[in-house]
Amino acid sequence: MDNYDVRDTNLAEGGRLRMEWAEREMPVLRTITERFSKEKPLKGMRVSACLHVTTETANLMTALQAGGADIVLTASNPLSTQDDVAAALVSIHEIPTFAIKGESNEVYYKHINAALDHNPHLTMDDGADVVSTLHKTRREMLDDVIGGTEETTTGVIRLRAMAHDGALNYPIIAVNDAMTKHLFDNRYGTGQSTLDGIIRATNVLLAGKVFVVAGYGWCARGLATRARGMGASVIVTEVDSLKALEAVMDGFRVMTMDQAVKEGDIYCTLTGDINVIDKHHFENMKDGAIVSNSGHFNVEINIPALEQMSQSKRLVRPFVDEYTLEDGRRIHILGEGRLINLASAEGHPASVMDMSFANQALSLEYMVKHADELEKTVYGVPEEIDHEIARLKLEAMGIEIDVLTDEQQKYLNSWEHGT
Repeated sequence: MDNYDVRDTNLAEGGRLRMEWAEREMPVLRTITERFSKEKPLKGMRVSACLHVTTETANLMTALQAGGADIVLTASNPLSTQDDVAAALVSIHEIPTFAIKGESNEVYYKHINAALDHNPHLTMDDGADVVSTLHKTRREMLDDVIGGTEETTTGVIRLRAMAHDGALNYPIIAVNDAMTKHLFDNRYGTGQSTLDGIIRATNVLLAGKVFVVAGYGWCARGLATRARGMGASVIVTEVDSLKALEAVMDGFRVMTMDQAVKEGDIYCTLTGDINVIDKHHFENMKDGAIVSNSGHFNVEINIPALEQMSQSKRLVRPFVDEYTLEDGRRIHILGEGRLINLASAEGHPASVMDMSFANQALSLEYMVKHADELEKTVYGVPEEIDHEIARLKLEAMGIEIDVLTDEQQKYLNSWEHGT
């Protein structure tokens, strides 16, 4: 196979072993893979996938391959690729993969276009870059696309904006909005892996530090809770009054970013918006401040403004850029402002991605079956898929739950009974 671009195919064996390790923690996806291998629900479907190239993603790719899909995979972030896993997908599983950790922005989009050269029937996105590129510069392929899925909050926001403007040319299932995705992946996965990334990059002690979390969506909730669990004093900044109130009731200090920068030692943005930490914030940060991002794109921190303000920049540790300002203060940006949990760590644990990628696999199957019935908009994951994934996860964990009796079901469906 010569249709790929990875760092080094000699890394494949290490990638295979790590895929195998992750697969042990993915019983739901394993069950789906076994069924897919028998039923081939994706037979004949060309799939262009743009996801973080990790061990968990690799197991999703082999599940889709077992289901009969003809897949091409490209990275959804220049710093999130695990090169040994990309090599294993190419050399062992013969899945064309275009992903190199640390690739330039130019190469990143070259790889996205390579995935689109596959002329897909289905797209699978994490951030909507494939969908966006397809609609902007590869529109001649749109007639063959029957649908797609989107993995993350940022991508869903972009796609809903496209649908609102009438620009979306095929239906998309928002995998991110599944209960078994955002309640678990976003909260537990992002919460743990973001801290993992920050600690691996810096080796700082969190206990006693003032940790500023920008946002209080599901990802930020998870991070705030876990930072507090490590002994940090956590400040939350928000623009949504309901989420801010929730953060207060959860026991966090809530204030504006203008106020928070006077106290913070460590910062992490998880909002999906632009310039959440901006020039005037850098002007008031402490010497030695550590600034990171766990939102999808590297736009939440205004790094160009910081570069203009700085008299020097140096790499002091892997994934830690130190900017020295005119007054001598130093500000440290982690992972070039990209997803720190994937830039300097390994992303989410496999056990939580098990549910997220089960949603991806079953949503693609659903799309193949129902594409003709769906409009050109963004749909949630069907409730029956969500519940089935939760059931399978509990079953794999050896946990049983109660079942309503006929009497209880009748009571819940009636209105006649009172006190």
